[in-house]
Amino acid sequence: MYRYVFSLSLSLWLACWAVAFAVLLAATAAIAAPETGPQGDWLTANRGGVVEIESCGAALCGRIVGIDRAPAEPMPTDVHGQSQCGLTIISGEKPDGPGTWLGEITDPRDGNSYQAKLWVDGRGNLRLRAFIGVPALGATQVWHRFAGHLDAACRFA
Repeated sequence: MYRYVFSLSLSLWLACWAVAFAVLLAATAAIAAPETGPQGDWLTANRGGVVEIESCGAALCGRIVGIDRAPAEPMPTDVHGQSQCGLTIISGEKPDGPGTWLGEITDPRDGNSYQAKLWVDGRGNLRLRAFIGVPALGATQVWHRFAGHLDAACRFA
């Protein structure tokens, strides 16, 4: 009888350790897994701006939240003379298949709009393909997640 109790206790002890290990492994995987969606702050391909992509109703949109400029340099303006800080440049991005979104991007310098396809690649970078009509005739930029600091004056470090 003593052996039976000991073996039951050992089995229970091993089961508890197995469950604890499984929970720890799952938690580690969740922490290490890169963010897969495009929501968040992104450093543009030319490293001159930060765009925040967020949900806007049933779609995604993106607005400029950071601009690389010196403290004495004036805030850049769009084609209409409005500040580029806070300007929505990505709009109407709706799911277009697994892990991709299709919508529109506007160049704040000249006001031209293009169709835009977004997806996050295997390295966690945002791919933005802007095009007119046919995606094959467009160009793709690679944006990186922004982990720096944004200040109230729309500058970043």
